Amino acid sequence: MVGAGVLSLPYAMSELGWGPGVAVLVLSWVITLYTLWQMVEMHEMIPGRRFDRYHELGQYTFGEKLGLYIVIPQKLVVEVGANIVYMVTGGISLKKFHDTVCPSPSCRPLKTTYFIMIFASVQFALSHLPNFNSISGVSLTAAVMSLSYSTIAWGASIEKGVQRDVKYSYRSSTTAGKVFDFFSAMGNVAFAYAGHNVVLEIQATIPSTPEKPSKGPMWRGVIFAYIVVALCYFPVALIGYWVFGNKVEANILMSLNKPRWLIALANMFVVIHVIGSYQVYAMPVFDMIETVLVKKLRFKPTGTLRFVARNVYVAFTMFVAITFPFFSELLSFFGGFAFAPTTYFLPCIMWLAIYKPRKFSISWWSNWVCIIIGLLLMILSPIGGLRQIIIRANNYTFYS
Repeated sequence: MVGAGVLSLPYAMSELGWGPGVAVLVLSWVITLYTLWQMVEMHEMIPGRRFDRYHELGQYTFGEKLGLYIVIPQKLVVEVGANIVYMVTGGISLKKFHDTVCPSPSCRPLKTTYFIMIFASVQFALSHLPNFNSISGVSLTAAVMSLSYSTIAWGASIEKGVQRDVKYSYRSSTTAGKVFDFFSAMGNVAFAYAGHNVVLEIQATIPSTPEKPSKGPMWRGVIFAYIVVALCYFPVALIGYWVFGNKVEANILMSLNKPRWLIALANMFVVIHVIGSYQVYAMPVFDMIETVLVKKLRFKPTGTLRFVARNVYVAFTMFVAITFPFFSELLSFFGGFAFAPTTYFLPCIMWLAIYKPRKFSISWWSNWVCIIIGLLLMILSPIGGLRQIIIRANNYTFYS
């Protein structure tokens, strides 16, 4: 649950302000916990049958073909978008590690592009591991890393103390800028709360019997995860904004420089984390690509096909990351466009279609409120993110 998106939360707060910022953080926490509960419940809603994939649940709800057309593109955009963001995050954090350990003029400064390529080289190797079980050790390490760098982020911010010239006014001075920044910030928050895309696959690994259904231990796991999410997200967001105000960087770790050894360690933790996270999101894409090549295009399922297909995909995400290495802007664009549907309102639509709660009941109202908020998020956040990408691109020398 705790991903690299947590690092952008202080920046999102600087675009939202204290009141709206806290409200958006809390509301997102409540809504995504509610939709996650729905998915846990729907996993085994039919006795003797388990929906182990998001698209299987979609097919049951909307029909065989329509369910695929609704869910698969959303999941694919989520996975590819996350991989692009993790490429950028890995490269930026590697550069920060290098610059912290060996600041100029002691060391010659290197381009961000090179660090993204270094991060990608690790992914080229890991992408040829056979399955999820092969990366379980990497995944466990990534989870520990995410908790560590989150704690370092807010701990080092407290140590630094509130800056003398701190200001809590909005980043933009124009009304249009404030509105678009607000849209963008909501996308950043949506990206941080996106854990729903693999929840059914996780629940599928838990044994289940009529006497002891899997939803019991799964829900306990979700509650524990969301307590940890709150302990990571809220301190980072609130303390980071409190210390730096509207001068905070898009990645909170970029605003911190001392103690040097701790900031260097935190950035290396981020790198290790996104190495594992990249593979978690890439594995289903590899499976999808190879299935299409073999079943639709009639390629022979050889090791060469696997080698070429996976390397081409990693190279594609690396190329996009090198072209647009904009951390916060990519988070807000993909957070709204891709993560909001699968996290905020698609589970609610499925719940209404399957369970058909009584009109104007609490369940009916709860789901419709989530759907409306999620739709607004999906429409408005990409607009804010795309505007910021265009602004950054105007002042950016590509491949620099």
